[in-house]
Amino acid sequence: MTGRESSGTRRAGLFDLRLILAVLFLLYGIIVLLVGLFSDSSDYKDKTGDVNINVWMGISMLVVAALFGLWARLRPIVIPQEVVEEHEQT
Repeated sequence: MTGRESSGTRRAGLFDLRLILAVLFLLYGIIVLLVGLFSDSSDYKDKTGDVNINVWMGISMLVVAALFGLWARLRPIVIPQEVVEEHEQT
């Protein structure tokens, strides 16, 4: 796939900010979830009322990453061909 559409437009693709945010939320979500699952500290449970907040925040970050990825996939940023040609001339 070259990133070009059939109507003479181009998609932003990899440089879409939503994809960058999705990857960051995915990485941080995995790290926080793993810390929540494998750490055995009772300090945070005293502060949060026996709720493992790292697990819940990790899961919520993974959900946000999925939403950003889905948003970027369903509604890509389309750049008109005129803008691309104008940029290539300069």
